[in-house]
Amino acid sequence: MIEGGIGGGNTRTGLIYEAKVDLKDFLCQQRDYFVSGNNIYYQGQEVGQMFKKHDLYSKFLKPRGIDWRNNISAKLLPDNGIYVIANNTAYIIEVKTQRGNGSVDEKLQTCDFKKKQYQKLFFPLNIEVQYIYILDDWFRHPRYKDVLDYIISVGCQYYFQYIPLQKLGLPVPPIE
Repeated sequence: MIEGGIGGGNTRTGLIYEAKVDLKDFLCQQRDYFVSGNNIYYQGQEVGQMFKKHDLYSKFLKPRGIDWRNNISAKLLPDNGIYVIANNTAYIIEVKTQRGNGSVDEKLQTCDFKKKQYQKLFFPLNIEVQYIYILDDWFRHPRYKDVLDYIISVGCQYYFQYIPLQKLGLPVPPIE
């Protein structure tokens, strides 16, 4: 799967999002990966840390001496987040599903603002930020073309039901 939702993927090299699957569950099922608490290990070496919702503040920022109130005015609660040590980048991953017209349509248009807020939050740690949507097939409809183009134009990303581990800077397990 590449940016813009074109291409294919498989469960070995990427994260498939469904209602019942999350980042931790996926990584725990991958060869050579091990998750302990919020820490992610590959072949015994720590490669990253994950966080969801309030864990961003209590388990990632607070231990590093960061009080979010000094950087932003309201908490942001990511669906999933992962800090990858190798590229010093925090990936904010928002999962959006839709089954009819509604508020999610407009939420997609907030990625630029949210990415900038996360950048302010991570700035004291000198950590880069990437903001990524994982979308279900509902958003493949042509009426979303302008919104999807906008997401790319402001430096955010999206994938349809899938994101490659390599895109997150994580090692890809070898083929068995």
